[in-house]
Amino acid sequence: MSNYTANDYKKGQPRWCPGCGDHFFLASLHKAMAEVGVAPHEMAVISGIGCSSRLPYYVNTYAMQTIHGRAASIATGAKVTNPNLTVWQVSGDGDGLAIGGNHFIHAMRRNIDLNMILLNNRIYGLTKGQYSPTSPRGFVSKSSPYGTVEDPFRPAELCFGARGRFFARSVATDNAETVAILKAAYEHKGAAVCEILQNCVIFNDGCHDAVYNKEGRKKNAIYVRHGEKLVFGENNEYGLVQEGFGLKVVEIGKDGYTIDDVLVHDAHCEDNTLQLKLAMMSPEDGFPVALGVIRDVEAPTYNDAVHQQIAEVSEQKKYHNFMELLETNDTWEVK
Repeated sequence: MSNYTANDYKKGQPRWCPGCGDHFFLASLHKAMAEVGVAPHEMAVISGIGCSSRLPYYVNTYAMQTIHGRAASIATGAKVTNPNLTVWQVSGDGDGLAIGGNHFIHAMRRNIDLNMILLNNRIYGLTKGQYSPTSPRGFVSKSSPYGTVEDPFRPAELCFGARGRFFARSVATDNAETVAILKAAYEHKGAAVCEILQNCVIFNDGCHDAVYNKEGRKKNAIYVRHGEKLVFGENNEYGLVQEGFGLKVVEIGKDGYTIDDVLVHDAHCEDNTLQLKLAMMSPEDGFPVALGVIRDVEAPTYNDAVHQQIAEVSEQKKYHNFMELLETNDTWEVK
């Protein structure tokens, strides 16, 4: 049982627009930190630049707002030099996937033990409404007045393509699920990516309206749980079944489909084929949005491997400190 409360991790007065998804996420992060129970002085929150990247000012832990797109690289350094530190890296979709995209994918490829939070509102908010790497094709913004002519990054696809071992998703307004995936990310040893869907009330309000309230999630979302059937709907009347190499939504009890036909979620499977299909579903394609821990597979971490390598090499050396190094080869005395 943790001896901490959410208040132990709070600091300052958050300065975001009223109704911004960052407020909702911050409250969930404070709660998750308390339930994890790691002391504030044993945590660090590291961000880049952007609206979401103001978050380190509002946590009573070690914290640093770094430079645009470099949160993952700074977080990597903090974790490798101090493996016992719990590191939360916070980025927006612009900060994390545009100028920071290179650092994002390599942190996952290396499997550095970071809790990587991607706050996705599909817009550049701090710089006043330009389209971001996750804005949909045709999106009209200040930097695309006639609509974008490019396809967006889909964070799950990017994560899986970079050999990501953990991917989870929640909606900023869904406190219980956000706390749950943050705790799961903490428990996972390796790079853990949590995509948080949130609205920018000023420049992109309504971008996640299909799942932003409880009623919408009942109709348009599916909560995936390891080892449980992939069912959804207001009364769990729908399920996901395999059809060829893809997925199909069926109504349980109709057209010959029973609960036995519905797939079971396996977040720990090394083969990520089904996990990726779940992560890529969208209402535009007639599927629910998958929320929860979609992938959670253990693998050696970069930070552990670095320290193990240092220990192994040190054992083979004749010297272990600077003075021993000086005395390793021939010595002479000048009089």
